[in-house]
Amino acid sequence: MFAFKNLLASLVLLLSVALQNVHSAPADGLDHQARSILARATPAAPHFALYSDKGTSGITGPPPPSDIQGWNVFILSFLLLEGAWDKAEEWVQLSASQRSSLKSQYAAAGIKLIVSAFGSTDVPTSSGADPVATANTMAAWVQEFDLDGIDVDYEDFNAMDAGDGKAEQWLITFTQQLRTQLPVGQYILTHAPVAPWFEPNRWGGGGYLRVDQTVGNLIDWYNVQFYNQNDYTTCTSLLTTSGSGFPQTSLFQIIASGISESKLVIGKPANSGDATNGYIDPGTLAGCVSQAVNMGWNGGVMSWEFPDAAASWIQTVRGSAFPE
Repeated sequence: MFAFKNLLASLVLLLSVALQNVHSAPADGLDHQARSILARATPAAPHFALYSDKGTSGITGPPPPSDIQGWNVFILSFLLLEGAWDKAEEWVQLSASQRSSLKSQYAAAGIKLIVSAFGSTDVPTSSGADPVATANTMAAWVQEFDLDGIDVDYEDFNAMDAGDGKAEQWLITFTQQLRTQLPVGQYILTHAPVAPWFEPNRWGGGGYLRVDQTVGNLIDWYNVQFYNQNDYTTCTSLLTTSGSGFPQTSLFQIIASGISESKLVIGKPANSGDATNGYIDPGTLAGCVSQAVNMGWNGGVMSWEFPDAAASWIQTVRGSAFPE
């Protein structure tokens, strides 16, 4: 009888624990880690990506989601070899609770928050930066500060112009190592090449066509800079026939070279002061975007930069092609 009582008591205790576990589990059956991964997961095209590097009066870090309605990716610029600067540094300056609150607001609005690396400030290949160590450091920063991913804005023009393949190999190794720390599907990883780097048979190391052929499966999409190149100022040169300076680098010519149309995001300056050239006013750009959609493209639009491009800018550019 004593043994039976002990057995009965043990069964009651096990049942109680099991019921507590059932009631404490999330309604969707996912634990915190699983929900966190799903929240960061790469969204499908179209992508509407907005960079921010400028100091904005009264705002530290990213703006309220209502200021950028219509965008679905906000990019803090820049994370440099020496650490975070500008908008990336502002993100660090916020308290952990402030960052958590903003991330929750962005998630509720359907906006991913990522950081951009390098920009025009850093020349990682030319300066001899180790791609593996740099990737490890930057991936750790993304994880420490709870961002959804990283954008690789590599602008080491001297290295690419050298034509010896060192620029391309640096990008390939860097991307591969980033993905060991920031896995596909769990973190966003984008690149932001200038459009001419997709020109076939121009770059000794293969340019971005080689990068895509080697690690394109690790890159979620390309925020292509169709500006600062003395081209891409009309719908024709942007979409179907680029100028003689960089032939075969319009949107659909890049697609013809083998890049997936859904991974090519049209990047444009927000106004004529945000780039040396390449500006197309939002109304005209909306017509180009609509034309591209009718031709089978759905990659999306990128702009440099907030606050010159905000909610009204992207709403105009999306127009009827990408209604919200």
